[in-house]
Amino acid sequence: MIIGLRRRVKSDVSSMVRATRRCSGLVLLVLNLSACQSDWLPHADLAPDYQPPQYVVPASWHGASPFVEAKPSDGELRPDWWELYDDPVLNRLEEQAMAANPDLQAAAERFVQARDVMMKVRSQRIPQIGIGFDASDNRISDNRLFRAPDISLEQSSVVAGGLASWEPDFWSAIRNATRVETYRAEERAAEWGLARLSLQAEIGANYFTLRGYDAQIAIYSQSIALYKQSLELVRAQFAGAIASALDVARVESLLFSTETQLARVQGQRQVTEQAIAVLVNMAPASFTIKPVDDLRVANFTIPQTIPSTLLERRPDVAGMERRMAQANRAIGIARAAFFPDVRFRVGGGFEDAGINLISLANSFWSYGATVALPVFQGGYRRAQLQQAWSAYRETEDRYRSTVLNAFREVENNLSLTNRLTVAANRQDAAVGATLKTQNLTTELYQGGLASSLELIYAQVATLTARIDAVQIKAELLRASVALIRALGGGWNREQLPTDEQIQPFGTFQYVDLDKPPPAGGIDVNAANNWANNDLTKPAVP
Repeated sequence: MIIGLRRRVKSDVSSMVRATRRCSGLVLLVLNLSACQSDWLPHADLAPDYQPPQYVVPASWHGASPFVEAKPSDGELRPDWWELYDDPVLNRLEEQAMAANPDLQAAAERFVQARDVMMKVRSQRIPQIGIGFDASDNRISDNRLFRAPDISLEQSSVVAGGLASWEPDFWSAIRNATRVETYRAEERAAEWGLARLSLQAEIGANYFTLRGYDAQIAIYSQSIALYKQSLELVRAQFAGAIASALDVARVESLLFSTETQLARVQGQRQVTEQAIAVLVNMAPASFTIKPVDDLRVANFTIPQTIPSTLLERRPDVAGMERRMAQANRAIGIARAAFFPDVRFRVGGGFEDAGINLISLANSFWSYGATVALPVFQGGYRRAQLQQAWSAYRETEDRYRSTVLNAFREVENNLSLTNRLTVAANRQDAAVGATLKTQNLTTELYQGGLASSLELIYAQVATLTARIDAVQIKAELLRASVALIRALGGGWNREQLPTDEQIQPFGTFQYVDLDKPPPAGGIDVNAANNWANNDLTKPAVP
């Protein structure tokens, strides 16, 4: 009899072990299949078919620019477009900004965070497994009300168990949510590309503004030296009773007002230099750019892209298109709410009053499925779906607005660079004429054939013409930078990471998690993020 009982208990334990192995094998099978990229489970994708809008655009640009080739070319802008200006100082500033600018690095981190958010959403498709352990020792009061006389005052329990749950996602709600986060990560990559291009353009624009101030400072300094000589001459004539006190006052007024303008331009130069310092990750007190006297307009050409290709070369357009793709998937999520929500769960473990857990008599388990379908919610799901459709149409409108703004920026800067080039050439001619007038008036004044007022008018006209020439050339250089930025600055949509590259780590990866592998050319400093904390020296020598 005892032998038969032992055989039966042994048989029960063996059956439990086999059942546990089958259950564990099933869970592991589902876990591995769910972790795969392929959709092995039958499901319905309720998101509408998505195609980006196709716009009818002009075959060519309305404006023209001396910096752009006359005929459309298949060539593309170089990513290091600033080297077209052949300025070593500008090249070094751009490299320093790309290496250490904190705003650009923060944009890269936002891309990393978006990749991790995608992984969090994707994990909902995979069975969730957890284990737990609980131990307690309790004693109740001797005088507890309604205590049965045969109940022990002290109770102990030890529980070890586990729980697994899984949502098969028949209606692709989780799949579409994962795709939404994938597209959002790609949008963050496009935003990084836009931040990088904007930083490059801001460096270029500020640099040419600074060089424009340098040229103005040089002109004001030359004029001040000339006015001081004129003042000495007039004072000598006044001492000899040849000139009047009015002549002296006029020259002094011209000198002092010019010194005032010089001080203002010097202050503006310092402010611009400090703005560049921050862009290259340096404290303004530790940063300086050696001044130069001349402002040189670069002579180069860039490939002219036709309007239809502009949409592939603007990161802001690509980012808005990815936002539209997100809104399309959100419609599928809203539609899935109209269908049953199915979930499976498996749980079990051992519980004992002592520590003898591994016993068939102490085991417990449960398994089951939940199917939920809201019948009436007062229009909640219909409103959610209608809102999703409206949000999608809104992104379509915003996408079209972004496209129109891209065309506007290109046309504006084509026109600006064209007309400013003409203006710069004509202003150079005006400078030559005013210089000639000033020299002739000076000779006449020295010979007593012209008044001091005529001389001052000639000098003021010359100074104004030279300053205007510098300002026009600086504006022309800034417009050329804006034109390159409007054309995409060498960016291409192919630089965006693919859907497969967004996943930051493998499902069963538990090492090398300090940062994800680079995607779309975007990398972050994880191990040495402090490397750029020294604000007194550039990141790139």
